[in-house]
Amino acid sequence: MAVGTRGWGYVRAAAALAFLTVVVALLAGCGGDDAGGESVSYTGEAYPNGDLANSRNARGPIKSSNVEELETAWTVPIEGEGAFGSYASTPVVAGGVVYSQDLASNVQAIEHDSGEVLWTKAYELGSLGPNGVVVADDRVYGATPTDAFALDRETGRELWRTSLTRNANEGIDLAPGFSNGTLYASTVPVNAGSLYEGGGVGILWALDGKTGKKRWSFDTVPKNLWGNPGVNSGGGVWYTPAFDEEGFMYFGVGNPAPFPGTQEDPFGSSRPGPNLYTNSIVKMNAKTGKMDWYFQLTPHDIYDWDLQGPPILVEAGGRELVVAAGKVGFVIALDRETGKLVWKRSVGKHNGHDQDNLYAMRGEYDRIKTDTVYPGALGGVIAPMSTDGKTVFAPVVNSPVTLVNGGETSEGGGENSGELVALDVATGAVEWKHFFANGPVYGSTTVTNDLVFATTFDGKVHGFDTKSGRIAWQEELPAGTNAGVTVAGDTLIAPAGLPAAEGQTPQIVAYRLGG
Repeated sequence: MAVGTRGWGYVRAAAALAFLTVVVALLAGCGGDDAGGESVSYTGEAYPNGDLANSRNARGPIKSSNVEELETAWTVPIEGEGAFGSYASTPVVAGGVVYSQDLASNVQAIEHDSGEVLWTKAYELGSLGPNGVVVADDRVYGATPTDAFALDRETGRELWRTSLTRNANEGIDLAPGFSNGTLYASTVPVNAGSLYEGGGVGILWALDGKTGKKRWSFDTVPKNLWGNPGVNSGGGVWYTPAFDEEGFMYFGVGNPAPFPGTQEDPFGSSRPGPNLYTNSIVKMNAKTGKMDWYFQLTPHDIYDWDLQGPPILVEAGGRELVVAAGKVGFVIALDRETGKLVWKRSVGKHNGHDQDNLYAMRGEYDRIKTDTVYPGALGGVIAPMSTDGKTVFAPVVNSPVTLVNGGETSEGGGENSGELVALDVATGAVEWKHFFANGPVYGSTTVTNDLVFATTFDGKVHGFDTKSGRIAWQEELPAGTNAGVTVAGDTLIAPAGLPAAEGQTPQIVAYRLGG
């Protein structure tokens, strides 16, 4: 996965150099000079997607009738730098303090009202992203590219650190989950120096929140990597899991690799079969790590089309649902009890390659056209969605790859644009959508009252009326962005971490009603 709110959730390693070229081109050409009613802000704890259901639905006074009163209250420079800019996470707010992690893994505590930096815990370890922190039990939990950690909330002093990676081909790229005293973090098969090399395995770990001691682990893919660990890699969790009131957790799993394959083993033939549990939503007992069910959307993925986004738990149409999406460019709803598909909706641009993974799994290579493929490795739904309980808001990227042969792809070959798509939670029907000609939506969406906020790659934050899709507010950020916003009370916090044009600087900007 990875642009994430990260968002990179969504940007994938194999396309890193090509992507940075696109970053500069897009930003330089555009101006040149991250269910139902929970709040993003808590008194004692805060979660990257607003609540344990991953709704990204914030309570507060900001609404369409007063959104134009938002004015800049403060800015804080983003100092760290990673492989994909400076920032790809969602700030969280607890007890009047903003907690933030940049792409060098550094963590800061910022006073919510004034913007004063209260403390900084420097790691200076470059992350691909997404990353970020969660605040609970008077601790700030997060991860570096190799370790999970806990910091004292008041001082930033490190309380414990636990290594999770097993080899040089694994990393960590997520804001961890936390529930009932347990921290949940996962490895992925990439890091700043290794991109889907053989032997990289995604393992989900449950850690004691007080001590960092490992309680259990779950292999999102087999450690033997479908019989060929020298070439294959895959799996891992890129975003914060969701948790229900019955003690279950839900998470999306990353893709298998190599993709599309190698010259010797084209179209993923080095990893025969569906490659479980890649590209799946998994429900498990959060206490024991025992799997309850899984749903695999894309067996034998050959295009990096993982189902990496954080699942959303919501009640709609008289049933409890799990709503999820990923770079495959589909939003799905599953029955929470059974894992059965309730609805499936295509979003963004598709051009006839949706069945290529099945053709490849069956060895029907002559049915796969060698041409431009939508969505590409940087396309689909890369960042977290949000919901107000009735509508789900999906940030979409239209970005292609060119399939050269069964062993490789090249980036580009078509438009790079974005969409914000509003879907009925109960049915998946499209309610409205907004097209961004020059602005891929790499950041997550966030809802508050009758507004949904989205950011675009060209450095703008937009507020839309949730019912009509009408633009109610828009502001230019001091740099490009691949992160979503946080709404906490009367304040909207927007990170901008992708400077590409002269004069742009990475900053966190706080907009407040009345300034």
